[in-house]
Amino acid sequence: MADLSAFPITTRWPAKNPDIIQLYSLQTPNGVKVSVALEELGLAYEPHYVSFAANEQKSPEFESLNPNGRIPAIIDPNGPDGKPIGLFESGAILLYLAEKTGKLIPADAAGRYETIQWVFFQMAGIGPMFGQFGHFYKFAADKVANNSYPVERYRDESKRLLGVLEDRLKGRQWIMGDLYTIADITTFTWVRGADIFYGGREVLEYAKFPAVSDWLERCIARPASAKGLNIPVKPE
Repeated sequence: MADLSAFPITTRWPAKNPDIIQLYSLQTPNGVKVSVALEELGLAYEPHYVSFAANEQKSPEFESLNPNGRIPAIIDPNGPDGKPIGLFESGAILLYLAEKTGKLIPADAAGRYETIQWVFFQMAGIGPMFGQFGHFYKFAADKVANNSYPVERYRDESKRLLGVLEDRLKGRQWIMGDLYTIADITTFTWVRGADIFYGGREVLEYAKFPAVSDWLERCIARPASAKGLNIPVKPE
């Protein structure tokens, strides 16, 4: 049985099965990236619910694994050289899992780097911009009621990014063509999230991006997405 005692996070979220990947997460656009990928890859994992309501992501135990205090994070007891490894940042975790399994990423170097650039496109563009849009449009609407600039700025930039994605997806089933990859996973969860979490479908004019909309439906319809998008479950 794997020894995870070197990871203080396991004192707050004990591992029932320390021999499998431990996932610390929540059903946010960033959080579900990893659960969807784990389901796609068929890797055994144990999900742990990190409560934002209780500010658990800022607890000393959680920050011992991710000093930035953000979900998701993982511990893989079977990391490089057979030793446990802890990882945070959803993009880094997706890349690690893809390379660990040789799946969800092209085998050739050129395809691999092309995929990684689209992962970075989401991490540097879609995620931050959609997140700021959602913050001002939904969660801080009362604070900017007399100032339309924040919502307009992030709305327009989010729509621009959707246009970039639209152009990429025209004539393609997935971002990388016929191969479903971590680029799709990291991106569709945010495009879905802007609708589900922020109610932004209409104001972001999803109807003007038919290739994106069709691709989003394909991503959501995958069996692994149906499972992963609902993990971890909030404890009763």
